[in-house]
Amino acid sequence: MQLLQGESGREEKIGGMVYDMSPSPHYRHGIVNGNIYSLIKNGLKDSLCLVFMENLDLCYHPQENDDYVVPDIMVICDRNHLKGGSYTGVPRFVAETLSPSTAMRDMIVKKEIYEQLGVEEYWIVSAKEQAVQVYYLEQDRYQLRYSYILEQDKASRYYNADTKIALRAFPNVNMTLGDIFQGAE
Repeated sequence: MQLLQGESGREEKIGGMVYDMSPSPHYRHGIVNGNIYSLIKNGLKDSLCLVFMENLDLCYHPQENDDYVVPDIMVICDRNHLKGGSYTGVPRFVAETLSPSTAMRDMIVKKEIYEQLGVEEYWIVSAKEQAVQVYYLEQDRYQLRYSYILEQDKASRYYNADTKIALRAFPNVNMTLGDIFQGAE
């Protein structure tokens, strides 16, 4: 595929269909992804695991087809499945930050892909609503275990900006709701 000047070329291939991921999402999307990425990267320091942000194709069922998705945030620990710009193993953690053009795909299609692949933990993040849904894989199915909407007003009885969320597989990797959405107001 030849790209015209100014085109990003960002795409995913799911079920044989190519989905264009252009135009780029709202700036809040990048801020939130950057926050999560940085917090995880710091927490994984001195670990064999790596965190990627929007720059590594996850090729699922590579022996059957050439479908791939590009998770917003992905933690991998088995480097044997890394090759060039793609990964063919099972990530330990994936987060998708919603945008208007990808919300349904992230919440349904990609969630099913990650579930079938065996990804232990999946977060659906909304930068606009400042919300996080945390799913854990239990008995081969995702179960919603936590759902948060940020409340930063300290005078509110629902204030929760200091609420910590830890990655289940990496309990030392934790962040607050305030950390996740810092700068994305």
